[in-house]
Amino acid sequence: MKVSIILSTYNRPDALALILHALSVQTYSQFEVVIADDGSGIVTKDLIYDLRSQLPYPLHHLWQDDKGFRLAMARNKAVAHSNGDYLIFLDGDCVPRPHFIERHCKLAEFGCFVTGNRILLNKHFTERVLFYDMNIGSWSSARWVLPYLHGDINRFLPLFSVPDGQFRKLKKPKWQGAKTCNLGAWRQDVLGVNGFNEQFQGWGHEDAEFVVRLMHHGIQRKEGRFALPVFHLWHPEADRSQERVNRDRLEQSLKSAKIFVDVGVSQYLT
Repeated sequence: MKVSIILSTYNRPDALALILHALSVQTYSQFEVVIADDGSGIVTKDLIYDLRSQLPYPLHHLWQDDKGFRLAMARNKAVAHSNGDYLIFLDGDCVPRPHFIERHCKLAEFGCFVTGNRILLNKHFTERVLFYDMNIGSWSSARWVLPYLHGDINRFLPLFSVPDGQFRKLKKPKWQGAKTCNLGAWRQDVLGVNGFNEQFQGWGHEDAEFVVRLMHHGIQRKEGRFALPVFHLWHPEADRSQERVNRDRLEQSLKSAKIFVDVGVSQYLT
């Protein structure tokens, strides 16, 4: 199965470098990385250019002008450029463990999308990780005990792994809590809902609305908890001035049972 990692980023080259290196030690090798860049500056571009020849996987960079938070558009462009049968959405500040892609593939099931979870790092610990270029993705669970006891991470239990099973498909699936910082879906299903709704601009709810439309399309949510956590680096809170407008769009989608959006990934497909 060919996998495409849709990796979003915006002006955070130190974090992006950490994630790209973490992806270089994956136990699953049949994948590419497509960076959905929402307008980063020259430092990010130079980083990607310098790393491309050093990494063991194909790396593509899809950049757009910096005209505010337009993550839906950036992801749609990356999806259109990707070649994978299965797409894994990952944020450029979320560090995966070495079995991340392999476990996503094991949980992949036709008619389902898989929602992973995250472990949050605090500000001080994030600064240390980036300054010393710590390879935290490869740390054993035991090595995370002290950071957890010191309050450097918010949770420890998600580090433990549980095999696949029917419990991962809830009887009453809900869209709440599903985040595209760690989510896997079949390419055909993403195209079936026309990707992300580009009417969402500014922070907030574009991932939830995408998940809602997948569910309206008959794609079932499958839980990836206790299988594929990522370590989410701390960052300042984004500008939330558009949150209310975006929340209204989400509510409209919930009420209408809409599946296919008018302005989505189809405009970039050739």
